[in-house]
Amino acid sequence: QVQLVESGGGLVQAGGSLRLSCAASGRTFSMHAMGWFRQAPGKEREFVAGINWRGDSTYYADSVKGRSSISRDNAKNTVYLRMNSLKPEDTAVYYCAASRDYFGTHYMAGDEFAYWGQGTQVTVSS
Repeated sequence: QVQLVESGGGLVQAGGSLRLSCAASGRTFSMHAMGWFRQAPGKEREFVAGINWRGDSTYYADSVKGRSSISRDNAKNTVYLRMNSLKPEDTAVYYCAASRDYFGTHYMAGDEFAYWGQGTQVTVSS
């Protein structure tokens, strides 16, 4: 079992930056691939970024590629999402998630993740 708690969301102006954090409890954190997803009002949840269990492979949705960076610190049981050059269309609730399986990579579909945080709101003003 993995419990996840996101933090770091808030209100930011377009062009600004944020770093989201996701703190995990549970002894298996380091064995899970991790992902960030987001859901805007009236829209379906979408994949944003993912990282493998070791932290040496990352992958991004096209919408954030080049201006986002996912990382993890397994010693601290934490995964991060740094977002730069934020746009109003980045406004959403952001969720972190832990993969269902161990030692995997390139999970992007929601059903490949078994554990979810409660979400943190990111609002980008124009």
